[in-house]
Amino acid sequence: MGYIQHGTSAFRKTSLALFAGGFNTFAILYYTQPLMPEFSKEFGISPVTASLSLSLTTLVLAFSMIIVGSLSESWGRKPVMTVAMIAASVLTLATAWVPNFHMLLIFRIILGAVLAGLPAIAMAYLGEEIAPSSLGAVMGLYISGNSIGGMGGRVITGALTDLWNWRIAVAAIGLLGLIFSFVFLALLPPSRHFEARPLRFKPLLRSLGSQFRDPGLLILYALGFLLMGSFVSLYNYIGYQLIAPPYSLSQTLVGFIFIVYIAGTFSSTWMGKMADAHGRPLMLRIGLAIFLSGALLTLSPVLAVKIAGIIIFTFGFFGSHSIASSWIGIRAKHEKAQASSLYLFFYYGGSSVGGTLGGTFWGAYGWRGVVGMIAGFLAAALLLSTLLAKLQRRHAAA
Repeated sequence: MGYIQHGTSAFRKTSLALFAGGFNTFAILYYTQPLMPEFSKEFGISPVTASLSLSLTTLVLAFSMIIVGSLSESWGRKPVMTVAMIAASVLTLATAWVPNFHMLLIFRIILGAVLAGLPAIAMAYLGEEIAPSSLGAVMGLYISGNSIGGMGGRVITGALTDLWNWRIAVAAIGLLGLIFSFVFLALLPPSRHFEARPLRFKPLLRSLGSQFRDPGLLILYALGFLLMGSFVSLYNYIGYQLIAPPYSLSQTLVGFIFIVYIAGTFSSTWMGKMADAHGRPLMLRIGLAIFLSGALLTLSPVLAVKIAGIIIFTFGFFGSHSIASSWIGIRAKHEKAQASSLYLFFYYGGSSVGGTLGGTFWGAYGWRGVVGMIAGFLAAALLLSTLLAKLQRRHAAA
């Protein structure tokens, strides 16, 4: 059986289905980000405590990735992804009616475990079903669905919170999630190259351990941690700065700041194609340099320059993530779902650690502290990308 090629009907259906899945996953995962100032006001909690509504979710998500990715080796790709999306949407609806912040955290922790079903498996599905020459393009479209979902979830919750309240906003995200779940179910082609394996824990642990023997994969895991830790830190705390003087923006306007995710939609697809054409090592370093320059621009007190910095920052992040994540599927020689799950384990681990650590820097040093932490993360990422390029050259020469 052949692989899905660019330009075919199956390619279009796969792209749309994974776009819908990415949208749903990231809208549900990140809708709390613009609501953190609302949580601080309603529940009387600090910004660091409010950030737990995202950090705890991504922490549980990170650990669940490993388990769910391995389960899919036995249960199949599409069934696990579909059930995860529907369950996550129902949980989001339930979260809209929680009586206190502690209960909200409990629901968000459960959500982290359930939501792992799609991102843990999507990259493995694409790596198995899509022709290698078309992988960069379809991965870019999947990542663009992530970026639009993240943007859409934040914009919707910001606007609906100003119109009504945050509970109505969360309920709307849950209903939208159900719609996208059924779009995903209807469009995604069944796996043609997946071979089910019995679920045995000893071989599972051995195969997990083998994913740490490749230094190239180790570098990609570390890059995932640093990329997401940087990205979430900026978006977690930019809202606190923008609703305070001298900007004093409304919740709706702060929510619309996230429309800059459109830059990520473009960059993930475009840089994925550029990586296919010009090589992943070069384009990854370019993406990281753009990422860092955007973070530094947000230090400007001029609102227009700050927003321009956020746009450049977002462009660089999604482009870099698109390249690194597609590289996993190519670099891993076996159990691709496990390798993808481990990348996402570190990726979402970076979200949890960076997102909460950024609050410490925010409390101690203000916005300069947050950007300083991000700059340190990205300087390390640039160093690692250089090491990865050297490994790639040695591999090509061997």
